[in-house]
Amino acid sequence: MSENKKIEKIVGVKGMNDILPADAPLWELFENTVHSVLKSYGFQQIRTPIVEPTALFSRGLGEVTDIVEKEMYSFTDSMNGDNLTLRPESTASVVRAALEHNLTYDGPKRLWYAGPMFRHERPQRGRYRQFHQVGAEALGFTGPDIDAELIMMCQRLWDDLGLEDIRLELNSIGDAEERSKHRADLIAYFEQHKELLDTDAQRRLHSNPLRILDTKNPTMQEMVNAAPKLLDYLGEESRAHFEGVQKILNHNNIPFTINPRLVRGMDYYNRTVFEWVTDQLGSQGTVCGGGRYDPLIEMFGGKPTPACGFAMGVERLLELMKASGEQYAPNQCDVYMVHQGDEAQLQSFVLAERLRGAGLDVVLHCASASAGGSFKSQMKKADASGAAFAVILGEDEVKNATATVKTLRAAEGESNQVTISFDGVTDYVVEQIVGDHDHDHDHVHYHP
Repeated sequence: MSENKKIEKIVGVKGMNDILPADAPLWELFENTVHSVLKSYGFQQIRTPIVEPTALFSRGLGEVTDIVEKEMYSFTDSMNGDNLTLRPESTASVVRAALEHNLTYDGPKRLWYAGPMFRHERPQRGRYRQFHQVGAEALGFTGPDIDAELIMMCQRLWDDLGLEDIRLELNSIGDAEERSKHRADLIAYFEQHKELLDTDAQRRLHSNPLRILDTKNPTMQEMVNAAPKLLDYLGEESRAHFEGVQKILNHNNIPFTINPRLVRGMDYYNRTVFEWVTDQLGSQGTVCGGGRYDPLIEMFGGKPTPACGFAMGVERLLELMKASGEQYAPNQCDVYMVHQGDEAQLQSFVLAERLRGAGLDVVLHCASASAGGSFKSQMKKADASGAAFAVILGEDEVKNATATVKTLRAAEGESNQVTISFDGVTDYVVEQIVGDHDHDHDHVHYHP
């Protein structure tokens, strides 16, 4: 290689972000809380591929949607000519998997997923080209009770995450026949006010007029507010379903606002739609959206099957957790192994494995290019690791088959160092850790 030739540095794709070790504890706290809450409601996890046939999304989401028209990462497989797409959302994937594997043959299913999605949007706070979602899909349930349960499950998650500034907006978009009547009147109304429609609204006027109701254009607000409301077109069954959802929420003290302008741009939604919104994230105020999508499974070739679900944006919720001052521990260990000399290093590996076998998180000091291996420098690393204990081995310890166990977080006046035989180290440290755990010390990681 020429001495003058400069190697060009490769950087990540715009809008697709690295999650660095400093960020990992907050992600883990969120993910563990989600897993716990969803499991407590009887939901089982499903994992689908991030690449699906393009037709899955164009059929499910509708050809005339921003996602399909402008945002999907689609390509042709050069090996076999298949048209493929990085998933922009997961509901269609879950339904495809449920049909392909006949998951509902023995009754309804409660499913949940988590993972990355991909949309080619302009990156901004809370909106990225690779972003992460957690979602739940309840397949085979007909009544308003499952709609309400999904909403209440979200409320429990916000409570467990310590999030307060999130409010629920609710609406019903009825069934296809009701939407068809409303759609005709809506188009006629917008045509009477065509001079007020912006470019996007004019493009959607005949293809997807419901989305005009969701406009953020301030010059259109007054006109849109006076447009025909879908709630006025609901038939008896749709109205009873919507009232059933509200009854359960009211009985369980879940506050909500009915927002008649809350709609869905995707063709497969019907009846209940809901969003959880916040004022803390600027224009990206929706952190979770969902609703009922009874027609989708039949649209994909299955038997008519009712369904309801939601999806939430992980990055937006993490922003809220940070803003709320949510406390989360840095990535800590229980024990840091300090050693000096070859024999001490060998014995440190033995003790570290015993401690890990007992359920402790252990970091063993290894040589690095930037820091020396003296006892002093190792003890600095032990303290910085957040460990509760340092287990120290030197020549004298090896000679006597003992280890020095130093308590790194001892209260003032407490003894913080003991000498213990190799065989007694594990029992001693576990006993101390369990005692700390009983007193709810934040740094304890012990997982028997």
